[in-house]
Amino acid sequence: MNRTLQPAHPTEAVKRPGRWLALSVLVLAVLLVAVDATVLGLATPYISEDLAPSGTQLLWIGDVYSFVIAGLLVSMGSLGDRIGRKRILLIGATAFGAISVLNAYAHTPEVMIFARALLGVAGATLMPATLALIRNLFHDPRERSLAVGIWGAAASAGAAVGPVVGGFLLEHFWWGSVFLINLPVMVVLVVVGVKMLPESRNPNPGPWDLLSVILSLVGMVGVVYAVKETAAHGFAWSTLAAGLLGAAALYGFVRRQLTMPVPLLDMRLFRNRGFSGAVLADLLTILGLSGLVFFLSQYLQLVQGRRPFEAGLAELPAAVGAVVAGLIAGRAARRFSVRAVVAGGLAAVGLALAALTVIGQHTGYPLLGAALLVVGLGAGFAFTVTADVILSSVPGEQAGAASAVSETAYELGAALGIAVLGSIVTGVYRDFTGPAGTPDAAHESLGGAVEAAAHLPGPAGEALLDSARQAFVDGLTLAAGVGAAVLLAAAAASWYLLRGQRLEDGVEHP
Repeated sequence: MNRTLQPAHPTEAVKRPGRWLALSVLVLAVLLVAVDATVLGLATPYISEDLAPSGTQLLWIGDVYSFVIAGLLVSMGSLGDRIGRKRILLIGATAFGAISVLNAYAHTPEVMIFARALLGVAGATLMPATLALIRNLFHDPRERSLAVGIWGAAASAGAAVGPVVGGFLLEHFWWGSVFLINLPVMVVLVVVGVKMLPESRNPNPGPWDLLSVILSLVGMVGVVYAVKETAAHGFAWSTLAAGLLGAAALYGFVRRQLTMPVPLLDMRLFRNRGFSGAVLADLLTILGLSGLVFFLSQYLQLVQGRRPFEAGLAELPAAVGAVVAGLIAGRAARRFSVRAVVAGGLAAVGLALAALTVIGQHTGYPLLGAALLVVGLGAGFAFTVTADVILSSVPGEQAGAASAVSETAYELGAALGIAVLGSIVTGVYRDFTGPAGTPDAAHESLGGAVEAAAHLPGPAGEALLDSARQAFVDGLTLAAGVGAAVLLAAAAASWYLLRGQRLEDGVEHP
């Protein structure tokens, strides 16, 4: 690590002027991504009704963004280290806003899937750049912990604002309007960011290796696709071939990085137990949470009959908990320990998910709200501290690549979670027995069942809805149980891998 730590108070030279104003611009970028991710789940019932996707297409709409972004994050983080993190952030934000328009006006499931994939390309530039800029803006570790906490709190605030604003828009406009809310945020981000953000890059970057980029993309997409298809449809030779191709590409990527003088990703970072433990904790946590979260909005709307705005408000406790925890996580980790805060947070999330295994069609909100609050608190503590550990484990010039590894774990976990847990929900749901005359579309998705029930005679429609809703809840509770097991395993792994890990206290001199 080519940096010097001193236990003295930071000097004005280390405290970059305007750093907090610059952080506010980075917060806008985080909001851009977080709002987009949450409104998709809220709009899913409307997309399902309007575009009539199959169950598999609906899963692709939900996770193709994560597939693409997971495959490109390392490459884009490394590109930002080379050409400038400010530059790639502003280019990515502009593209993100423009492609959001394509999402809003998609008229077929295929176009929607393609638009989500393009959004993944743009999104891959944003999150690594924001964390890398934080790493280079704040050289005092305590200030950086607070900045990372604000960064994480902004993501959670976006998760809160997204459903509420999205719910309001869905009740007054068509579903495409939820994607257009990205545009004003993007405009403000670009206009203010041009003036406020300082540029930073690796002074000795080396070439941006195109072959490594291709190997990373093919490897991540191939492996995640194989997992998704196997979970949804069982074993198939084509799926096995995709998985083997992905694994071979990732092997080739790692081998190439180890032999390059200046690699796209320095694999030696993983020798740091704290870095590896934090990355693994992020991956397992999101894997256990994402599939459940993807279907939660459908449960609130299509099972419990809540309006979109009401469903958005119902999800607020998770965001509130995450905001509160994110702002105090750094202080808690210094007072107790990194592993106590991370492992304790993940265990709390696991227990909250376990509580959701008892929900039914008519479960009251107190149980749901309490569970969501605990999920938010636990995840807020864990994610904020692991992000701080990852950033403090690397020198400033590698901040983009390291941040990209963190975000790759997040997006890979999201893709795998939606694929595996989402496929559990879909698999259980498809087996429900409906009344005579139930169309095949009703077995593809709960939205399809709601649409089909509207065209059946009264008693038959009610019977179809009740059967479909119960099957959906059965799948959801099973997925919650699997998610709880994953989170508790993540807590145990974090307790072991993060032992002895501490957040820095000394001032870092660039």
